[in-house]
Amino acid sequence: MRIDIATLFVEMCEMVCGESIIGRACRGGYLDIRYHQIRHYTTDKHNRVDDTPYGGGMGMLMQADPIYRCYEAVTNGLKEKPHVIYMSPQGKVFNQKKALELSQKKHLFILCGHYEGVDQRVLDEIVDEEISVGDYVLTGGELGALVVIDAVSRLCENVLANEVCFTDESHFSGLLEYPQYTKPAVWHDRAVPEVLTSGHHKNIREWQRRKALENTWRKRPDLLETLQLSQEDMKILDEIKNNMIYKHK
Repeated sequence: MRIDIATLFVEMCEMVCGESIIGRACRGGYLDIRYHQIRHYTTDKHNRVDDTPYGGGMGMLMQADPIYRCYEAVTNGLKEKPHVIYMSPQGKVFNQKKALELSQKKHLFILCGHYEGVDQRVLDEIVDEEISVGDYVLTGGELGALVVIDAVSRLCENVLANEVCFTDESHFSGLLEYPQYTKPAVWHDRAVPEVLTSGHHKNIREWQRRKALENTWRKRPDLLETLQLSQEDMKILDEIKNNMIYKHK
């Protein structure tokens, strides 16, 4: 996958994407992440990319032309238009389903706004969708873009060592992940659940499924409302609820 980031803070993005799993995937040729300084595409002699908004209001607004020039430079000669994302608090809230959808794209172009936002005309011209990482406002789109890039990239082929690395995780199936443990077997008088050391794979899988359902019901019951659970899962969930209610009596 190729990802182009249009930003005023190239070094910030390079530093994050150059580390850990994403950095290794880039060096291995599995990801192609490119960074574009929007200031390089302004015709202003002072490299200004912002101006006061028409109609008044606080702050400065990023101009349409430098952003469009950046986009043109990136897409010049391409056979297909990239999928263009604008990071915005007005966008749809990002989740694992959207990450999986975006991971199927061949090419993403992510625009990071700053100041009070971006001239609407360039958004209307090039943007396919607006994405938010939560119902709050950041000083710029870079942090949100880095969240999206990390979540999407790790779903791409060969970025993680094994597909199970993400298919067993929280939110992939709609459920939160089950608790996990590592050595030592006893820590601060707390032992690893016996079933996990039993070597009985069927029992371990059943325990993991039960704990995933329990975790989701306790921490994010709203997620259960959108899932189509099997009769067996519903039975387990009823047992979990009854046990919890009984404990609190």
